[in-house]
Amino acid sequence: MALLEIITVGHPTLARRALPVENIDQTIVELARNMVETMHRAPGIGLAAAQVNVSLRLITVDLSVGENQKDLFIMVNPEILETEGEQVSEEGCLSVPGIYEKVLRPSKILVRGYNLDGQEIKIEARDLLARVFCHEIDHLEGKLFVDRLSPLKRRLVRSRLKRELRKT
Repeated sequence: MALLEIITVGHPTLARRALPVENIDQTIVELARNMVETMHRAPGIGLAAAQVNVSLRLITVDLSVGENQKDLFIMVNPEILETEGEQVSEEGCLSVPGIYEKVLRPSKILVRGYNLDGQEIKIEARDLLARVFCHEIDHLEGKLFVDRLSPLKRRLVRSRLKRELRKT
């Protein structure tokens, strides 16, 4: 397995709608495995292919950060079928380092996609798991969590990001 470079805010791939995966072949399987390794090492609890500069509809989610294999979800072509309720909680993102803001998300979702064997899977996710799936699927739509903030908050975040970028 290989660690992949996580691209950050301002990179054009993060603003682009990802393309559907047409065929789950060995290349996709290897990409997914490398994404899992990259996510765990970061460490993070979710990663979209767009964040490693691959504009395909593929996500990895693992609330245990590699501690429990049954908590790992790899989903090809995910889509949210249903949402219910609301929750507001702080989010961060590996592609937006150092920024954490409260974001409104559904408290419960039903998400459908395919596993690496090409079998359709549906997951009913609640609370943090629902939040992470929504966050990663947003990446596939070319959206960052900061895009969900009010215009004033977005401006404040952009100036913080510019200051952080000048430090590096």
